[in-house]
Amino acid sequence: MVTKCIYMNKLSQNKRRDNRQLLVENKLSFAGPDSELSIYDTYRSASRVGLGADQLMYCGMVKGKKIMHNFHDEQEQVFLPHESFVMPPGEYVEIDFPEANEQQPTTCLTIEIPKERIEGISERMQDLTTLNHLDHDWQYQPHIIHSHHTRDTQQLLEKLVLLFTHNHPDKEIMVELGVSELIIKLLREQGRDLLLNYSQKSPDATGITAVVHYIEQNSAKPLDIEILCQKACMSKSKLYIVFKKQLGCSPSEYLQQRRLKNSAEALRSGLTVTQACYDSGFNDLSHFSRRFTQFFGCPPRQYRTKYSVESTSD
Repeated sequence: MVTKCIYMNKLSQNKRRDNRQLLVENKLSFAGPDSELSIYDTYRSASRVGLGADQLMYCGMVKGKKIMHNFHDEQEQVFLPHESFVMPPGEYVEIDFPEANEQQPTTCLTIEIPKERIEGISERMQDLTTLNHLDHDWQYQPHIIHSHHTRDTQQLLEKLVLLFTHNHPDKEIMVELGVSELIIKLLREQGRDLLLNYSQKSPDATGITAVVHYIEQNSAKPLDIEILCQKACMSKSKLYIVFKKQLGCSPSEYLQQRRLKNSAEALRSGLTVTQACYDSGFNDLSHFSRRFTQFFGCPPRQYRTKYSVESTSD
């Protein structure tokens, strides 16, 4: 299923435009149990606009492009649709809106979640699962997380917008369940990042770190399950069980995600769609285009036109 700003179909742009209070940026907020959803539309290009939050702020980009500046590193981060930008409590960033205009406003959503709610979920996850051989207890580590949505996360955000903005008879409990699921995904993403970083530094520490490191180093090659089983010192069935427990997906799904991210990076650097397709390990252009569109929400050619170095330097 191709998603094309479905969140905003739940609350039409015309309605948000009619209720607009500020020319540069309009914000509509919807309260939920221990959480709040806000939808931001920015109608003019701007730079270095400050954003801070007392609670954890989960940001989802819907339309357009932002450039995020924080004071922990020197690199600016480009924030695009189908991506998350998570700010811990007390964090502050400055944002550029290079493409915003009256006809095509830049749109994003935020969900603010109290720290106590996150701590409650992380305590429950400690009793359910662990990351083997890692010093990790599922506690939220306060730092900025910038990542690409999985398809499930994208669908969850769309569902949450619908729940927050409509008077469903079971609204409160359904919002509460949806926010809990979002927190679990956030903590899972944090644990996954920890495992990936660990696999780069100590690839031979465990069977799974060896497998992840091998996939990362050979992402353009066909997946050889026999080699992965040898690296992990596991049977095929055990490898699939342990890998999915640790990373939330199968080895083949992880490889495809890595190839798609590599192809997007190649497109942003200026490579053609054909070059990005074959260099990242896909061997069928039509299949690549379908998978890329599902993952990033737009076809690879359109992605390249919007986000490549060539287009951003014009």
